[in-house]
Amino acid sequence: MVTKYDIPPQGHEIQSMVEDRLAEAVQTNGEKITIEWRGQQKHLYVISVPVDLLYYNPDTHRIRAQRTLDPIRDRALDDNPWGKIGQDYLGTLLKCQPSDPDKVDPDFETLRDDLESFGQKDPGIITQYGILVNGNTRCAALRELGERYIRVGVLPESATWDDINTVELSLQLRKEYKRDYSYINRLIAIDEQTKAGRRTDDIAREFRIKASTLERDRWVYSVIREAIERSRTPDGAALRLVDFERHQETFRELHRVYAEKAATDRDAAEAIKESRLAMILLGYAKTDVRLAQADFHEKYLEPKLPSAIKPARQASAPVEIPGLGGLSVPDAAPAAKATRALTDKLLQARATAQAGTKIDTAQVAAATDIMKAAKDSFDRALDPAGRDSRLRQRKLAAPERLSDACDDIELCAGELAQARATRVLDEEAFDDAVIRLKQALDKLAKQVARTFTEPGDGVAWLLEAVKDRS
Repeated sequence: MVTKYDIPPQGHEIQSMVEDRLAEAVQTNGEKITIEWRGQQKHLYVISVPVDLLYYNPDTHRIRAQRTLDPIRDRALDDNPWGKIGQDYLGTLLKCQPSDPDKVDPDFETLRDDLESFGQKDPGIITQYGILVNGNTRCAALRELGERYIRVGVLPESATWDDINTVELSLQLRKEYKRDYSYINRLIAIDEQTKAGRRTDDIAREFRIKASTLERDRWVYSVIREAIERSRTPDGAALRLVDFERHQETFRELHRVYAEKAATDRDAAEAIKESRLAMILLGYAKTDVRLAQADFHEKYLEPKLPSAIKPARQASAPVEIPGLGGLSVPDAAPAAKATRALTDKLLQARATAQAGTKIDTAQVAAATDIMKAAKDSFDRALDPAGRDSRLRQRKLAAPERLSDACDDIELCAGELAQARATRVLDEEAFDDAVIRLKQALDKLAKQVARTFTEPGDGVAWLLEAVKDRS
């Protein structure tokens, strides 16, 4: 849900200045910017205000995930969103790279350089009290350049924090804005809209995505939030949302594979999810993560795991449903439970390893050793898994190629019927194509005869059909 903040300390003084400049803009019929406002188009007058008077929006979606990087400054921001510590923290986050907050974002540098060379093209948006609704990053860049003023449209005085949130989303999701929300911040924005009770179709339309894509993003965000909760240690270490910024494509592919497998085997789907989540924690590329199928843990990884990190096998037993008179459902399969147990260990080890000075050095060292041992085990497991995957691909190459040819022939049959109805068929060209088909079937039959010692029904038919024409 959207947080409600009080008026900033200098809010009323800023409002007085804004009203004077708006009156001047109205009198001269100055520049306007159009926004979506409570379901309608609204034209706002644009004015120029000093950049140093404005406040960064503490609720902006642009850096929502990154706020967790420094719990102390994040707490200071919550306690006093308009104070120097909180505002300086927001300014730092607006400049950093979402997936690597220790570095300046190249997109920020591009924006800053563009402003320096060409000036401000698009106005920002503020409230009458000087809170930046849209243009937080531009304001940070202008301050860094030493510019004195920023052009902004001004929301009506009646603007609520729900309005501010809605306007920011609608403006940032427009295609022409160069610096998009980071992946995790976009997921957070979608989650907030869902919790606010908005219809799925309306949210999807606002984010310019399909409803199915929205459901996928919600699933991914729930997996990430659950992983963070599972990573919490007794010492207070935990992973952060920003730790998952780099893995957008891997999570999207995971959702597709999980959904396909869960339709027939939920335990297998869970095993895939847990193995791939573990590989994401260990920093594997998408092409390697793809090798983690349902049998990866049991067939390839478990024999390679050292005893120190190998999870104990747990027997599967029915789970009773509270309040339903002894009714129970099957527990997860032992293989799926073992895969999850290993991932839990790695989640907590990763959280401890990156906690630095906040955790005892011996614990950090032990967690680092766990991560290294796991990485070595996964490396050795991926070799045979990769070989088997390539072998499976070779085994399926010929059948899949023939299946594609069947699809083309079925399409051809439909197009032939259309051509007959409209009398536009090139009969000579079609006859030539059928001769090519005959030659191709003859060549295929020769290879089939050499390959199959005990032909099945399909192979037997092909051999018989070619023999009948000989």
